[in-house]
Amino acid sequence: MNYISDFCNNIKRIIDSYPNMNIDGAREIIKEINDYLYTTHTNIGKLSALGKEFSYFSDFHKFWRLHHKEILDCQIDVNKCIQVAEKLHEIYVLTNGSAFKSVWNTCGLTNDDVCRIRLLTANQDFRGSRKFSDLANVFNIDNGIFDETVIKDDPGEFLKLIHVGTLSQNDKRIKYAKNIAEFVLNHNCKPINLINKFNNDIYALRQALIDSNSGYGNKKADMFLRDMVVLGIWPKVSGFDKLNVASDINTIKVALRTGIIHTKIPLVSSFLDIFCYQYDYIDNMNVLAWRKVWEQWIQRYPKDNIASPCLLDYFIYNVVGKQFCKESLAIFLGDNCGHTFRWASSQNRRCQVCWGKGKNNKAHLIGKVMPCKDKEGYKAILQTDFNRNLPKNKQIKSCPFVEICGDNKHLMPPKSISILGQTGWQSAYTNKNDGGGGLMA
Repeated sequence: MNYISDFCNNIKRIIDSYPNMNIDGAREIIKEINDYLYTTHTNIGKLSALGKEFSYFSDFHKFWRLHHKEILDCQIDVNKCIQVAEKLHEIYVLTNGSAFKSVWNTCGLTNDDVCRIRLLTANQDFRGSRKFSDLANVFNIDNGIFDETVIKDDPGEFLKLIHVGTLSQNDKRIKYAKNIAEFVLNHNCKPINLINKFNNDIYALRQALIDSNSGYGNKKADMFLRDMVVLGIWPKVSGFDKLNVASDINTIKVALRTGIIHTKIPLVSSFLDIFCYQYDYIDNMNVLAWRKVWEQWIQRYPKDNIASPCLLDYFIYNVVGKQFCKESLAIFLGDNCGHTFRWASSQNRRCQVCWGKGKNNKAHLIGKVMPCKDKEGYKAILQTDFNRNLPKNKQIKSCPFVEICGDNKHLMPPKSISILGQTGWQSAYTNKNDGGGGLMA
C-alpha cells in the first residue's frame, strides 16, 4: 500500500504547511494529485498488456493494478441469484420460452453463407447499428469479398468493402481480419464445417477461436457460437451449456441493480480505471453471476429452463437492459393549464389531460424517468417492442426485477477506455513536470 501511503503523506504535509488553506496550498495539492494519478517518470517500471510492453501510466496505476480487486471486493449474492432465477422462470412460462429466443433475419441466404459472413465479421467491433442485412447486401453484390484467401491476401480491402476501414484502431482490425481468414484456411474447410473439425464440441471450437488472436474474445466467441446453434446451422453440438452471457454494459447494469453482484464501494470513473482493471474484473464477475442464476434456475425447474446461460442474453440484454431499465417514461407539463402527465414517448406535444376534456393545449417535456421509479411506468413498459410482440394476455406491466432491485436502481455499469487507439491511454501519457497529456475526445 506504499504507493497510496506516500501520496496521502504528501497531501498531509501540504495541508499542515497551509493551516489556513489559500491559493498557494491549493496549487500544490492540485499538482500532487495530478502527479500521482496522471504522470509517469523514468523509474516507474513496466508491465505487459495486450501482447505489448507499456510503462506504468502513473504511481496510482501501479497501486490500482495491484489492489483494485480487494478494494472493490465484488461478490456474488446467491440469494439474489435465486430471486432473479424465479422471475426469469415466470417470464419463461408466460411466453412459452419465446422471451429467450431471437427471430433472426438471415436475408434468404443459405446456412453456409450465413456462417461465413458471421464468422468473418463478428470479430470486428462495428461501433454502430450495422446489421446482418447490411453485410448480406455486400455479400449479394459480390460474394467473393468473403473468400478467405482474398481476405488473407488483402485484409485492408476487405475491411473497406464491409465499411469498417475508416473506424479507429485499423491496424488491429487488419490483423483480426487476416488471422480469422488464416484460421479457416489452416483447417482446410468451409466455415460451416469448422464444427466438424472439433468433433461437434462447440466449447473446444470456442477456445480455438479465442486462441487464434483474431479478435474473438470470450464475449464475441460466445455470441457467434450461440447464434450458430440458435439458427440451426450447428444443431447437434456438445458443450453448448458452457457458453456464457455476453457481458456488456447492459447485462452488467442489470446484474448490479438486481444485486446478483455487489461491490464494497460504488464503481469508479473510467478516468481512474487506468487500463480497465475494474472493467475486466466486473466483466468476469458478471459472467459468473449470470451462470449462477442459470444454475439456480435449472436446479429448481429441471424441465422448464433454457439450455445455456448464453440464451439469457435475449431477455436480459435486449429486453430488460435496453427496453425496461432506461429512462423511457416521459413527464410533461401543460403550457397554460399546469397539468402534469406521463407518456410513453417524449415526442408528445399536447396536454393529454386537457385533450381528455375536449380541449387543445400544448405541453412540453420536463423530464424522463425509468418506468420502475414511477407508478405510471406501465405506460412505457407496455409500449416496448417486447410487449408489442406479445398478445395482450401475455404482456407484463412492469420490469420483473422491480422489487429485487430495491434501492439499487440508480447503479451504473463501468465504462471502458481502450489501452490502444487514438484516444486511448497509450496516447495520454505525460511525464512528471512536463504538463499536458490526458485523454482526448
